[in-house]
Amino acid sequence: MTMRRLSKELGVTQPVLYSAFASRQALIDAVALDGFATIAAALESVEATPLARMRAYLDFADAHPHVYEAMFSMPSGLRFAERAYEPLTRAFATIREVFPGTDDDTAPGDVRAEVAWSTLHGLATLQAGGRLPQERMQARIAYAHQVLTHR
Repeated sequence: MTMRRLSKELGVTQPVLYSAFASRQALIDAVALDGFATIAAALESVEATPLARMRAYLDFADAHPHVYEAMFSMPSGLRFAERAYEPLTRAFATIREVFPGTDDDTAPGDVRAEVAWSTLHGLATLQAGGRLPQERMQARIAYAHQVLTHR
């Protein structure tokens, strides 16, 4: 994506685009933050169960591939570890709610949620790239659910 191509697709001039976004990076970060707000809303709108949230996450990634790419694959100034960005924090909280840490040390704190999110991201990325057969997606979701919810 270039600012020139985007301005052409939007039907605006580059100066108009740059008046709203100081740089290409600022635009990508804005798209990513909006994507995190949208995925958080999508996850919050379904039943708070691991399986429902997993399906909603993968459905979002499938329905919004370019936004998902901005969220996770394109260079970004957004840092997850800082937890300073409300849409990122909110999206992660929806995953943590259904994949909480355990009482013992096998998956303390946010570790279980981080592994769940990483698993979902891997499935979404491989699926989007055509690397995994679509007909086995349900089986992969069921197996990931089984592994991630096993205590």
